Amino acid sequence: MNYLHQEFDAGPDDLIEVALDGQANVMLLDPENFERYRRHEPFQYYGGHATVTPTRLVPPRRGRWHLAVDLGGRAGTVRAGVRLVRSAGAAG
Repeated sequence: MNYLHQEFDAGPDDLIEVALDGQANVMLLDPENFERYRRHEPFQYYGGHATVTPTRLVPPRRGRWHLAVDLGGRAGTVRAGVRLVRSAGAAG
């Protein structure tokens, strides 16, 4: 499985912004669900198939998060620029 991956310490006061050069699946996963994703097991995530760029995700709780971008098995490539925008009051 080919995917782009980035990790963050983030929470609900933060914003993860993903700029894509095409349509792709943009998924925000906690560590347990990221391991399930990597093992091709059922997993839960925030996000989905992104058709608009930039795509913005807000972590539902503070913690370690994995951002995975893939094409859902479709042929091709995708490029993504990712940035974490911290709120003025966010710690960490």
